[in-house]
Amino acid sequence: MIGTDVKVTVTDKAAEQIRKIMAMEKKEGHGLRVGVKSGGCSGLSYFMEFKETPLANDHVLEFGDVKLFIDVFSAMYLNGSELDFTDGLNGSGFEWHNPNAQRSCGCGQSFSA
Repeated sequence: MIGTDVKVTVTDKAAEQIRKIMAMEKKEGHGLRVGVKSGGCSGLSYFMEFKETPLANDHVLEFGDVKLFIDVFSAMYLNGSELDFTDGLNGSGFEWHNPNAQRSCGCGQSFSA
């Protein structure tokens, strides 16, 4: 399903990095499945993986040629979030700016809502 009720944004820098990784892994044309799952030091953790097609109930968000697939469970935790990519002195990687996170851990990969 096309996601019109889920608002997630992807920065230009993150979209560029997603394209680079897709090319390196020969996954052009795939979507990036993003979501949350139980676990991590704060209760929930983020995950990302390339998938060829979305599942039947996924929200599909398009940012040019970059597509995000978000499952229904994850959508309620990611709604209003922004996916960014940082490459500063303290390391590089994807990071979520999530207004639904009440608390997050030091690694930035886990949060509680």
